[in-house]
Amino acid sequence: MADNKTVNVEKYLARIGMDGIGVVPGISWLKLLQRQHLLNVPFENLDIHWKRPIILDVNEFNKKIVSENRGGFCYELNGLFNELLRELGFITRLLSARVATSDRNFTVEYDHAAILVIIGDMQYLSDVGFGSFAAEPLVVTPDLEQTDPAGHFMIRKYDDEYFEVAKKESDNWKSEYIFKPLGHDLSEFAGQCDWNQTSPDSHFTKGRLCSMMTENGRKTLSDNKFILTEGDQRTETPIVSEDEFESILFSQFGITKSGISPEYSLADRYIN
Repeated sequence: MADNKTVNVEKYLARIGMDGIGVVPGISWLKLLQRQHLLNVPFENLDIHWKRPIILDVNEFNKKIVSENRGGFCYELNGLFNELLRELGFITRLLSARVATSDRNFTVEYDHAAILVIIGDMQYLSDVGFGSFAAEPLVVTPDLEQTDPAGHFMIRKYDDEYFEVAKKESDNWKSEYIFKPLGHDLSEFAGQCDWNQTSPDSHFTKGRLCSMMTENGRKTLSDNKFILTEGDQRTETPIVSEDEFESILFSQFGITKSGISPEYSLADRYIN
């Protein structure tokens, strides 16, 4: 597996709407990079249902996400974003995270990949591969409540080894995942990546999903509905046929099963 390849920085920046911009390492640029990534690259598991194996190879990630205008799940999105940050001069670590479960437990190690970015004497959690999550990097300062465009978050000590990321819901803190601040090679995630795309117990194999942040909300397509949130407004459209699924997938995300259509443009995302 190739986890040490570089990416084409210019094409990648163009993919996220930052072409022609000179980026230098710093928190303001990291915030912009993460936000632009979330606004332009969807979280999606379509290849799993289209029977296309996902291999931990940065070149494959680059082809899919940058060249073919696709999205991916955490290993692909954060795996490639981590390479971009490094090419731009950021100091990073690829993190292994364990996701919170409904029974107040956590999944196994390597179930999620996230990124730790070190800027001066500060550390930030950056994540473009967890679906609906923080829009901007979170500073790794224990017990600090952080206001983000996507809500209120906190990173706190879980035990002697792990940090916990939690999001505020009403007056309660809901755990998102735990992580150790240790760096890993992309290849170390291979076993869990295979499990997530093949096991009947994985939530990724249970149904299709394509979701992306918008300027004032989020849009999410699943097998049976399309949800659009704009501020406090939420609309839900039932999906009644495969043709309707494919039509919304293309009009809202620019994705077709055979590849991106040449007629698609960024403006198409905001039609309908």
